[in-house]
Amino acid sequence: MSKHSHYRDRKMFLKKAEQFKKFQERISVQFQNEKLLYQAFTHSSYVNEHRKKPYEDNERLEFLGDAVLELTISQFLYAKYPAMSEGDLTKLRAAIVCEPSLVSLAHELSFGELVLLGKGEEMTGGRKRPALLADVFEAFIGALYLDQGLDSVVDFLKAYVFPKIDDGAFSHVMDFKSQLQEFVQRDGRGILEYRILQEKGPAHNREFEANVSLKGEVLGVGSGRSKKEAEQHAAQEALEKLQKHHMKQ
Repeated sequence: MSKHSHYRDRKMFLKKAEQFKKFQERISVQFQNEKLLYQAFTHSSYVNEHRKKPYEDNERLEFLGDAVLELTISQFLYAKYPAMSEGDLTKLRAAIVCEPSLVSLAHELSFGELVLLGKGEEMTGGRKRPALLADVFEAFIGALYLDQGLDSVVDFLKAYVFPKIDDGAFSHVMDFKSQLQEFVQRDGRGILEYRILQEKGPAHNREFEANVSLKGEVLGVGSGRSKKEAEQHAAQEALEKLQKHHMKQ
């Protein structure tokens, strides 16, 4: 290796080291074994161009992270939605761990800036390639699990993933009306009644408000761009209210 390339590599390494330091500070995670952190962001193209150095790519960590992510998300959903069927739980989990969702999270956390890429992959826009970013997110989860265990992974997801589920980011794949119906029928409480309360706005931008009641008691109110969406949001509010009450008993 020439002195020039050695200097260039060292300069790049110091820059990356500073980036990883700031990254850990930003997400409030401090790796005990930073080699795992570096590996999570090392693409196979980088390893192929640095064969004389002991670099490892992130593919094995990605394999592990995929399994850890499915487990932790499954555990969260199982506890959060006691009335949800196995099929709906599977559908919701798939929406959370699918490539577009992981890419969105990777962008939010600026993962792309940290990835170590080979020159060819860099030139063809690999740093912004969705599949690559999703893989890096899974590899990071795998690295965090190996470094600090499952509790730290859950803490990380509590900060960056679970709030999105709570805020309804994946509600488009959830059928709250069916869940509410199952919850009510299970306890033999009676028949649910949905009612459209009002419509407002011009025809091209109409908004509906609906409520759902049981034996005359309003359980939830919701709004949406269609009657169906408004009823779903009303059912979601009712379901969350009933589940909280059920857990306190």
